[in-house]
Amino acid sequence: MRPIRLPEPPSPTLGVPEIFENGAYSVIRRAVVIGNGFPGSENQSLGLIHALGLADNHVLYRVTRPSGGINEWLRWLPVSLHKILYHIIMRICCYSRFIVSRGKKLAPLPSENGGSVGLSSILEADSKQIVNMARESYEKDGPLLVVASGRDTISIASSIKRLASEKVFLVQIQHPRSDLSRFDLVVTPRHDYYALTPQAQEQIPWIIRKWITPHETPDQHVVLTVGALHQIDFAALHSAASTWHDEFAPLPKPLLVVNIGGPTCRCRYGTELAQQLSAFLTNVLVSCGSVRISFSNRTPKKVSNIIIKELANNPKVYIWDGEEPNLYMGHLAWADAFVVTADSVSMISEACSTGKPVYVMGSERCTWKLADFHKSLRERGVVRPFTGSEDISESWSYPPLNDTAEVACRVHDVLAERGLRVRP
Repeated sequence: MRPIRLPEPPSPTLGVPEIFENGAYSVIRRAVVIGNGFPGSENQSLGLIHALGLADNHVLYRVTRPSGGINEWLRWLPVSLHKILYHIIMRICCYSRFIVSRGKKLAPLPSENGGSVGLSSILEADSKQIVNMARESYEKDGPLLVVASGRDTISIASSIKRLASEKVFLVQIQHPRSDLSRFDLVVTPRHDYYALTPQAQEQIPWIIRKWITPHETPDQHVVLTVGALHQIDFAALHSAASTWHDEFAPLPKPLLVVNIGGPTCRCRYGTELAQQLSAFLTNVLVSCGSVRISFSNRTPKKVSNIIIKELANNPKVYIWDGEEPNLYMGHLAWADAFVVTADSVSMISEACSTGKPVYVMGSERCTWKLADFHKSLRERGVVRPFTGSEDISESWSYPPLNDTAEVACRVHDVLAERGLRVRP
């Protein structure tokens, strides 16, 4: 196995002065994570909690929306308004069904709170409940750290801060597109400020410029990152290398891991990219010992079917079927190089945290701030475009992205300025 080229992560208290050591009110011992049900978003919050040393002392709450049917058209609304409209529609539908049913078997109505998506064990986010918890346990456990991520969490997270200002330290991940003073810290990638660049201004019709956010450059509330936060660090990769040793150690080297996401509004593609990717992978097989391919839950069937048809019968290629156990961490730990589709900031950020060669497929299809993200990575020498002419046995390196640890250090610094510290 080749060595994993990563810097040691900072300790949870690195750089934090030993101040207010004896005061209960100066120590943060627990955290609340407010998620939105999207793994990529929640993973950022959990990654920060892990880097701060509170992975074993946090509670996950989730802001949920009604789903199915007309709800898919209402997702652009604020959560509270969406739920009000949902209940009105449900009342109308239930009344209509009662009138017309006459004993007929009718299709089920759209479900609330995500239906059967495994939410039963996760608490529904309630600002008053979390505020009461912060107040009741303040004297014993000190202030409460609240970490939220995603648009749907903004309203509840800011309400918690407003109702329990002195008892809560609030970190909002991803730019809230609103008044930043409502949060203690906002963590967001640099490309979220792409709209302020001259290139972006040229692309925006003047009549709608005032509606494009953010409007101002980052202030003292903002911590900028290169990519997304995540839970991949030095210790996690070493643990995964040990766990997956028997599976990956015997594989012929070099091992190329291919992570395929799915099209987004800022990175559109379909079967043509799948065909191109298949051809490029076929070209580089001669320099590979093994190739492991995995799809995300966003990968369209028409894309995965082409990849499977073109490559599944090659003896060097293994295509993970998505069944448990999840091989993702093993892939990150044991890969010698990666090919990642350009749509996923999270998958690219995680691969770039390993310090191993990362080739990106389809970045020329990206627009707006996602194109700016790829441009910044190329300028840093962190990624290269995948062209199908690469010799995978030739390695290259770069300073690994270390956004999560750097943000954790910044959180420690701001807490120290306020006479606070995290004690795992």
